[in-house]
Order: sequence, then structure tokens, then C-alpha cells
Amino acid sequence: MPRDLPLGNGSFLVTFDARYQLRDLYFPFVGMEDHTVGAPCRFGLSVDGTFTWVADDGWERRLRYEERTLVSDVLCVQRTLGLRLRCRDVVDFDRDLYLKEVTVEDTSGRDRAVRLFQHFDAHLYGNDIGDSAYYDPRSRGIVHYKARRYALLSATDAAGEVGLHSYAVGQKGTNGREGTWRDAEDGALSRNPAAQGSIDTVGEVGVAVPANGAATATFWIAVGQSYEQVREIGKLVRERGALSFIQRTADYWRLWSEKDRDHIARSLPDDVHTLYDRSALVIRTQTDDRGAIVAGNDSDVLRFNRDTYSYLWPRDGALVAAAMDEAGFIEVPRRFLALCGELISREGYLLHKYNPDGSAGSSWHAWSTADGRLELPIQEDETGLPVWALWRHYDRLRDLEFVRPLYRKLVRGAAEFMASHREPRTGLPAPSWDLWEERLGIHAFTTAAVWAGLVAARSFAYAFGQRAHGDRYGEAAAQIRAAALEHLYDEDRGRFVRTLSVLPDGTLVRDATVDISLAGVWLFGMLPADDPRVVSTMAQIEERLWVRTAIGGLARYEQDPYMRDGRDDPNVPGNPWCIGTLWLAEHAIETARRREDLARPLELIRWCVSKALPSGVLAEQFDPHTGDPLSVSPLTWSHAAFVSAVQRYAKKAAAFDEASRATFTRSGEAIR
Repeated sequence: MPRDLPLGNGSFLVTFDARYQLRDLYFPFVGMEDHTVGAPCRFGLSVDGTFTWVADDGWERRLRYEERTLVSDVLCVQRTLGLRLRCRDVVDFDRDLYLKEVTVEDTSGRDRAVRLFQHFDAHLYGNDIGDSAYYDPRSRGIVHYKARRYALLSATDAAGEVGLHSYAVGQKGTNGREGTWRDAEDGALSRNPAAQGSIDTVGEVGVAVPANGAATATFWIAVGQSYEQVREIGKLVRERGALSFIQRTADYWRLWSEKDRDHIARSLPDDVHTLYDRSALVIRTQTDDRGAIVAGNDSDVLRFNRDTYSYLWPRDGALVAAAMDEAGFIEVPRRFLALCGELISREGYLLHKYNPDGSAGSSWHAWSTADGRLELPIQEDETGLPVWALWRHYDRLRDLEFVRPLYRKLVRGAAEFMASHREPRTGLPAPSWDLWEERLGIHAFTTAAVWAGLVAARSFAYAFGQRAHGDRYGEAAAQIRAAALEHLYDEDRGRFVRTLSVLPDGTLVRDATVDISLAGVWLFGMLPADDPRVVSTMAQIEERLWVRTAIGGLARYEQDPYMRDGRDDPNVPGNPWCIGTLWLAEHAIETARRREDLARPLELIRWCVSKALPSGVLAEQFDPHTGDPLSVSPLTWSHAAFVSAVQRYAKKAAAFDEASRATFTRSGEAIR
């Protein structure tokens, strides 16, 4: 189930599913230590002798955000009960504090006594072994703890008084116990004060709702590494009021969003502009303050492979960083690039993926040898692209003091590795794993990324006065480009091939599967977008990978099996992805020669808009028959690809408009 509402501040992230259940709670790293492990934390109410969870059937739910904020705007309606809930959820921008403001509205014309219930299913440190919880009379809330992880659940009632009106603490999953949430369903909590082991808890606060009127209460959860930390946050809520934290966070994100927006608003329709703003904010929720750009935090993917997307892939991170840099949100790329400088190995390469705290992530790539040569379990594009992204950042901002330490830490080591880590028969980058992490070989995308990294390193070396190094990196880049044109371009097919393998006897074997990763040849500048070889390649990508159902969009590659439903449909080469569809749009933008040529890429951009959830969240891929989101949602890379495509479109449109104005002015002068 997608995560419709991610909310975070760079160290504390919570997510909600489509039924408005809190599903993930990450702290102290974004994407690391999910203290609920995706178990639903329920929210419900009791009124007139009836109990209901808001996730139950019979509720109408609309999940959105307040414009240009990370504050939710949720409407839940229960017509049978004559109630409407207007909710605002927020993670404070500065404190590790989550708040849910609930305004209960009566639509029955009667005075109502409504009791609200917030459930918390604890899995501190990502498991439910050895958790403890107790009602704390000092803070009038429920304290959950294990080792150095604490969570305090409390509430603020309609009168502004802090403290739960009632509570229950109990065990789950043992001796036939489903969970303490069942205790709430008779409308009266047991007030059991403490439990340990596998536990969950429920807090209650009541409101008196006048006929056709409304009343408001707020649940909140403070997290920290000690009791003193969470209690101190609770004191601040008592002193300042819950509303102050919600309002200041809304103001903060509106101010944060005010970057480089005018040309987007001038050039693109409102729906595109709205998703552009939302994409930048969603990316920020998936970014840890210490630099990790996490691919996606949706624990439901655990059902498929017992692992998540909550990792930093340096390649994905570099592409996200480049998009955010272009959009003016420079702290995201700066922190990421600084982290890459810390992560790079002594040998000059970056690993497959990393945990958000910088430790090595899980991997299925094996260490192996071929012909006595060590084959590294890496994707070499993940070494080239951070260097490429760093040069783009420096070239735009000229922030020499930031770049100077990274030249030694990141650029030099990576460049030396890329210049020497070559396949001897062809001179191309040595075999590594491909963009999709599925096959070992010499890949067109990886080749283009390595070339771009070496060109960036050459520019840095020249900038720092190290001409000999720059010449060596430039020579290696030129050799790789020439080898790519010789070995990766297929004259007979009129396009590039995605992968080359070199057999022990020196025979070259080409994998000619059409793949959107071939866009890397021009995306990183190895060839211009209007080079006939690129144009032919991109035309065949669109022809062979377009999903010919009512859903549309571009698949990753021919007969892509990932998340496929098993139907053998010749019109469906694979599930459509945002990334490939937007790369197709970017190519059409780059090759446009007049304003009218931007109509097709705008259609592709709006295709992505049409696939976003009502909240604005984009998934990794979509069902080709229903359009439903598949795999991880949100996928950070999808939002970054959208930001990148919109930026490219806006700049190209502005260039056309400026040229048109200049022509008009010259014509006017000639007439006068």
C-alpha cells in the first residue's frame, strides 16, 4: 500500500497509508530504525455507543497536504455517525515531535461526546522484542522505551490541557492476544499502567462537540534517546501549545519552498507547478540531515523480498542531488556530496548501497574473480555520478570552500579508480553491475556515467592547477568515449546496445535489449541529444517500450519482469515507470527547435501528474492495466526526475519566449 503522506524533518519521519493509518516511524535517521516496522498504528473514535477505526469501511477519506507545506490536510467523513474529522498531521521542523490535530465536526444537529483514540504499535529498534511501556503520571502520557530509544504519546484537549484522558498498555502477539487496540473497541480503556515484551498502547482524549459545531484536540508523539529528552519536548508542548508547533512548521515549509519558482509558474500549467512543489518537499522528507538521500521509505515492500528501499544508492542520490541543485535547494546536494566524500573507499569506488547512517547496506552482488582479476561487487555509475554532480554544483555556485576538501577526498580517488579500472580488450570500464542491479557486464549507461565523472574530474584538476592529473583524466575519458562509439553503437540496428560482454577468448557479445538506460548516452553529455545516433536510439526506445494500453507510459526495458502480473500482453513490454517516461520527455525538450515542439514533452510530464496520488506522491512504477501504483511509493528518484524534467522544460520555454520577444522587438524597430 503506498505511503500517501510522508512527513519529516531530516531526523524523524512518519508515513501514512491510504486508509490514514500511521505505518512507519523512523528515528534518529531517515529510513533507518523503523519503530513500527510497517505495523498499522490505528486512529479511531467512540460516539453514541459506537466505536470505529478511521481505517474501517464506511469512512470516506481524502488525504492531501496544505499547499507548499509538510502539513497534512486530511478529511474523514462518516455519514452514518454524522461526523466529519478535519486533521492536520505534522512533524515539527526543528523538534522530534509528531502532532495530529483533530477537529471533530457534528453534521447530525446534536450535541455529541466524542472520545478519540490513538494507537501505537511499538517495534523499537525495528523489532518487538523487549519493548517496555508505562503510563507516566509526570507527563500524563505513555512512555515507550528500549535501550536508548524513547517515545512519549500524549495529547492536548480542547481546553489546551496536556495529558491523556485515559490509556491502556498491554501485550500483543502472545498467548492469543491480538493487541491492546482491541481494548479500545468497547469504548473504554482498561488503564493498565505497564507492560513489557511485545507491546502496544492506546491513548484517549475526549471532546464535547456542539450540534453542528466543532471541537479540536491534538495527539502527539515525542521521540528521543532518553526519557529526559522526550519529557522536555512534552514540557515545550505544555508551555507553547500544540498549535504553535503546527503553525510554525507550516510557515517554515512555505518559506523553504520559495525557491526558483517564478519561471516554473510562467511556463507550465498549474497542475504541473503544484506537483513540482510537492516533489521538492517529498524529496526533502526522504533526505537525512546527515546527507543520505534515501531511495524510498515504504515498508510494505518487505512483503516481496524481506528488505526495503530505505538505503542510499550513490547513483540515485547523485541524480536527486543534481535535480535539487538545479531547483535551488542546495543544502540537500551539499550534504549528500559531503557524505560521499566520507564514504568513498581507499581504492576510489563507492559501494552498491549504504544505510542512512553511512554503514554498508545489504547487497546481493558477489565478490568474484575472472581471469585472475578481482571483480568488484559495485555499480561503477555510482562512482562516476557523484563526481559529475559535484562539478555541476560547483560550476553553478562556484563555492570553492565547500568543494576544496572534496577534491582530495572524493574527486581524485574516484578519478584515479575510473581511469584505471578498465576492460583491457576494449578500453571500456571494467564489468560491473548495471543500473537495474540485475546483470554484470559493460553497460552503455555505466560507460556514459564514468565518462561524465572523468570529464568532471578533469575540470576540477584544471581548476586546482593540477594539469597533469587533468590531462590524464581527460585522456581516459576520450578513450572511453571512442571505445563506446566503436563497441556499443550497432550500425545495423541504428542504435546503441545496452550491454557488452567480453568472453575469455576475446569475443564480444552484445545485449541488444532496448532499455531506457540508453538515455544515459546523452543525459550525461557523452553525445549531444541531437546526434543522429542518439535520436535514432531514443526513437526506438519510444517505439519499443511505450505501453500500448489506456495507461501509457514507458517501460524500463523489453519484457521487464519486475512486479509484472504475469499476463503475456504484446502491448505491455513492462510496467510503466516515471523515470523512463521523463527521460523521454527531457530528450524531446533538449531537441526541440521551436516552441511548438514542447507540446509532446509536456504531454509526458502531465502523464506523470496524472499518475500521482491525490497527495502528490509518485510511485516507482504503475500497473499497465489499472494505473495503480506498484512497488515503493513514494520513490525519491521519481520525484527528482519530475523536478529535473520540469526545470529543463521551463528553461527551454523561457529561451524560446525570449527569442520570440527579441524577434518581435527587432521587427517593431524595423517598422518604425
